[in-house]
Amino acid sequence: MEKTKIMSTRTHALCPVSDKRINERVARINGAFTVFLLVAFGLTQSIIPVIFLAIDFFLRSSVYSKYSLIGISSKNIVRYFDLNENLINAGPKIFASRIGLLLCSLIILSYSFHAYLPALTLAGILGIFSFLEAAFGVCVACEIYPLVYRLLYKVKFQGL
Repeated sequence: MEKTKIMSTRTHALCPVSDKRINERVARINGAFTVFLLVAFGLTQSIIPVIFLAIDFFLRSSVYSKYSLIGISSKNIVRYFDLNENLINAGPKIFASRIGLLLCSLIILSYSFHAYLPALTLAGILGIFSFLEAAFGVCVACEIYPLVYRLLYKVKFQGL
């Protein structure tokens, strides 16, 4: 009976790979800041926290990541509390920042057209993703990336 048991755990993951490394502690604190700003948006109905997040996600997902105010603040918190450095591949975090930028852009667009429920729903989704990163170190981007990869490169591989 033991030989016929099927394992349901993943043995591999398809994630974006980068030559950069990032401290996981900083990434998790970034997630916490994102959650706080999205809660501020939800409570105040002011779009300013989301605009700030969009700008910050743009910076973190580009070559300008060293100018991210959230990133700078997170690094200072890690340094202040003398947290151990845990370097991980930055690829998934860069991809996650791009997803965050996309969701923030959609929130701003929805809000601009007075579609408040869709804006709050998108903020809730981004908030859940960020909470999972902050609290448990779960990178939802690693779960989304294979789907995006298949959608973007499906046509390319069909010809092989």
